[in-house]
Amino acid sequence: MARRPLVRLVNVVKVYRAGDTVTYGLRGVSLTVYEGDFLAVMGPSGSGKTTLLNIMGLLDKPTSGVVIVDGVDASRLSSRRLAALRNRLLGFVFQQFNLVNRLSVVENIELPLIARGVPPRERRRLAEEALLRVGGEASWLAKKPSQLSGGQQQRVAIARAIVTKPKLVLADEPTGNLDRASARQVVEVFRDLNREGQAIVVVTHDPEVANCAQKILVIRDGLIIASRDPSPSQCILARQPRT
Repeated sequence: MARRPLVRLVNVVKVYRAGDTVTYGLRGVSLTVYEGDFLAVMGPSGSGKTTLLNIMGLLDKPTSGVVIVDGVDASRLSSRRLAALRNRLLGFVFQQFNLVNRLSVVENIELPLIARGVPPRERRRLAEEALLRVGGEASWLAKKPSQLSGGQQQRVAIARAIVTKPKLVLADEPTGNLDRASARQVVEVFRDLNREGQAIVVVTHDPEVANCAQKILVIRDGLIIASRDPSPSQCILARQPRT
């Protein structure tokens, strides 16, 4: 049975201009992400990884090229319809967590549901369900993010990303600020979500994280220069921590 494409980029170029200075973020990238994919994107700093993720996630627009999300040409959508498509289809996980410290954990997880107009009691149920799904604990719900460890905060961020049951989760260096034990736990969450049918795209500098994906894309100077199979024995989940 053929898998449905979720996001398709066709010859996407992104140019940044500052006065007379022109910088290329992407130089003609074509890529398709299908249902059930688990892709890792690797490359040096400044290679275009985050630019690629932002364009895939409809957070930025390409200078040229086509971005088709869930069968819709994104260039034809208004800002309001783009926001609705993001909320329906996509979940985002960031390296810095991007949690709101004045809100409780449950209120942070509920934010995408508020945008959908979900009633308060249903929001609470779905938020708690999402947190437990990623290995969190109900005792965290009333706490502020600052009362949690880095690994716990990242689980909250992932719960917020999946609470709307998106078809695709985009994660930008989700383990970059974590110790190895916490990074291992986060990757296990992504692996479990993928087994349940969600597509995952992870930008990472860490080869032990990338080797847990189904496919590794290498980007350099705004171009995808390689697509290779991972080495499962080098996955962070397969490598035993030193004692």
